[in-house]
Amino acid sequence: MDRALQLAAHAGESGDVPVGAVVTDAGGRVIGEGLNLRERDHDPTAHAEVVALRAAAAVRGDWNLDGCTLVVTLEPCLMCAGAILQARISRVVFGAWDDKAGAVGSMYDVVRDRRLPYRAEVVAGVREDEASTLLRGFFDARR
Repeated sequence: MDRALQLAAHAGESGDVPVGAVVTDAGGRVIGEGLNLRERDHDPTAHAEVVALRAAAAVRGDWNLDGCTLVVTLEPCLMCAGAILQARISRVVFGAWDDKAGAVGSMYDVVRDRRLPYRAEVVAGVREDEASTLLRGFFDARR
């Protein structure tokens, strides 16, 4: 989560919502990193999670990231939850809850939906205060 928080801070400094993500392999080695790049790239899909998943898949040379963990500072949205499932991520660890758009336990629980053929373990609230503080500071400065 340390690295994800660093990436989130960098995204915020660059004008994007401060969200950072890393993908680790089964041994805990970081194989992908991402930060929100929507504003910079003018890309609605450039969420930190998607950027990190793409980077990890490139390192692995495979879209299937079974056995990997996604660590992200904010609860993933619906789009990212779908990407997590498509990538076969085994575990999602996140910091702050997203009561407005969260799809990993708050509004929806897509990654653990028993109707789907693949599910991920979820560990929520890891360093939640730090992640929330970054987000709150970013949005307070814009109001």
